[in-house]
Amino acid sequence: MKYVSGPYFEPDFDPVLDRFGTPGVVVDNETREDCTLVKVDSVNRDGVLLEMVQLLTDLDLVISKSYISSDGGWLMDVFHVTDQIGRKLTDPSLPEFIQQALVPSHRPGNGPSPRFTTCLGNVVGPGGPDLSDCACLEFTVHDRPGLLSSITQVLVDQGCHVACGQAWTHSGRAAGLLYVTTTATANAAALHPSRWARIERLVGAVVDARENVPGERRWVCMSAPVRGRVHTERRLHQLMHDDRDYERGPAPTPVDEELFSMVDRAATTTALSALRARAAETRVTIDNWEERGYAIVKMTSRDRPRLLFDTVCALTDMHYVVFHATVGSQGPLAIQEYYIRHKDGRTVDSSSERQKVSRCLVAAVERRGSHGAKVEVRAADRSGLLSDFSRTLREHGMSLLRAELKRQKDEAIGTFHLVTDSGGQVRPEALRAVRTRVSDMGISLDIITEAPGWPPVRKTSVPASAPAQERPGSSLGTLLWSHLGKLSNNFGYIRS
Repeated sequence: MKYVSGPYFEPDFDPVLDRFGTPGVVVDNETREDCTLVKVDSVNRDGVLLEMVQLLTDLDLVISKSYISSDGGWLMDVFHVTDQIGRKLTDPSLPEFIQQALVPSHRPGNGPSPRFTTCLGNVVGPGGPDLSDCACLEFTVHDRPGLLSSITQVLVDQGCHVACGQAWTHSGRAAGLLYVTTTATANAAALHPSRWARIERLVGAVVDARENVPGERRWVCMSAPVRGRVHTERRLHQLMHDDRDYERGPAPTPVDEELFSMVDRAATTTALSALRARAAETRVTIDNWEERGYAIVKMTSRDRPRLLFDTVCALTDMHYVVFHATVGSQGPLAIQEYYIRHKDGRTVDSSSERQKVSRCLVAAVERRGSHGAKVEVRAADRSGLLSDFSRTLREHGMSLLRAELKRQKDEAIGTFHLVTDSGGQVRPEALRAVRTRVSDMGISLDIITEAPGWPPVRKTSVPASAPAQERPGSSLGTLLWSHLGKLSNNFGYIRS
């Protein structure tokens, strides 16, 4: 094929690599007025891109643009970030936290990763919230109304309390991770291994009792408390990928090449209206660039939070390495372009492999799709709370598309996306009836019409360029930062 565009490769980069020592992170609040630039340069290693994106996402930061380059064994990435309402990063401890979390050699005495409280009050530390005192129930099953209610009732009957957890649904499949203790305050170490096995059998029996399809696949596993668990959302992607949720549905639609050309010009009101219609569908095109030995993945989809994280998770699960990427948006449309190779060095060689990669990427984007009515609930943390709430939803003919439960001190906070049992929209009067019912249980329910802080408010002015005499001489860093800076003018923002 004839390929007319691609990432820039500076022939003098490789000889410069040996001049660099310790990897570094630069948090730059001076270059742009509308966002903070997080620049990372490091010797490339397996999984480092996902690690960086995961950390920035867990910090409740908005990754509005990103430029990724890791050819020649050296990684240099730029992330344009703000907080959830579009402000630059002003917390003086945040740059040091990012530096120490991403670069272990920068920690005092090479000690454990530090912890940080985000702008939304979430605590970030090694692998996210501290779940080392919790047992974990994992499941992937056929989705059905009342599924979470049935599973959590088993846990309540066995004297377990759901401290936090998440559940996703996609293409008729459901996956979840529930972190449990014996009570709201007791340590899960009190659970004997034989009891974990019993709970696993009981949950499996509940799932099997509802499955009437011969050979229907399912996975239920109860594991003991352990330190260093896999990141919760990362694990959910792994579970659904292993469950092959990407196999159902029609083949993905190729991207519209016209959309990629639109990033070079301002979008008119008419163009933005057209983009909103096109953004409803996730599209993927994969080609091979034989001269450089890359597979080129182009994606368009609706812009939303955590999109970059979900995409990188999918590529990692398929054992592909990202060597170059540019990510941004135009209006409501997110535009992503990746230059990848498989870990074994090959590209996406066959049409069947291209079809699988395309399906996996679409599934990763759509698992977190914000469909249905969104509600937020708050209550004093207690045993049986999730079971009581999910049972109430079931009694009112509602099903869960997505669920997330977390705790902050003594308060439990849950976010749920709801549809009717038949998959339709939930009527406002039904939500009000649920609100009245759960208020008697000490649960407050708010109907969320729009995710808070979206879209972030940003300044539109462009900062003046730095005087030429203040720029340092050419090096690997300055050459690539210059190239990535030029690329940044071609893209809008992606909310990830």
